[in-house]
Amino acid sequence: MNVTFDFPAVLAQWPLLLKGVAWTLALTAISAVVGVLVGVACAWARSHGAAWLRVLVGAYVELIRNTPFIVQLFFIFFGLPAAGVRLSPETASIIAMVVNLGAYATEIIRAGIEATPRGQIEAALSLAMTRAQIFLRVVLPPALRKVWPALTSQIIIVMLGSAVCGQISTEELSYAANLIQSRNFRAFEAFIVATGIYLLLAMGLRRLLNWLGPRFLFGR
Repeated sequence: MNVTFDFPAVLAQWPLLLKGVAWTLALTAISAVVGVLVGVACAWARSHGAAWLRVLVGAYVELIRNTPFIVQLFFIFFGLPAAGVRLSPETASIIAMVVNLGAYATEIIRAGIEATPRGQIEAALSLAMTRAQIFLRVVLPPALRKVWPALTSQIIIVMLGSAVCGQISTEELSYAANLIQSRNFRAFEAFIVATGIYLLLAMGLRRLLNWLGPRFLFGR
């Protein structure tokens, strides 16, 4: 049996691939920024919030961490319209990715917060710093430093998970690969190319986050 591969037929569709990469990066950038902010807020709530708030955030974290991402995405895109909330595929994808990353980031960041030595907090209190100042300047930066590798890995996982968003017609990379193979029937080549692009994106994003974190979030 003679098998021939035609990668040029796939690469000729580079505008579709480029558009898919752009959407994948846009979804990842927005969800990473907002998701980490949600994680910080929820981590503070679980560590220092009122009892009812800790219960509420805990329920959110357990719900999201113990259900598949595709179910969360389908609920937002297909389920919410039954309640009168209609969202575009792109908006639904962003919300689903933010909600998913926020839950995982909550537990990752909370681990860093709870590892902060009590002496640092007491020293900050002795300097008459407010609770907000202590959290933002004394607790959060070293906490992020401790958990940054794990948080980086989770952001990359969410980026790779964005491939599921093609199931609701979000025009990200996997959607582009599927569209290309439906046109030229070169499924093997299309998804090999997509796999290579995802690999490069993941490696590049890890290097970028490892560079950004120490310079803009928690210092050297």
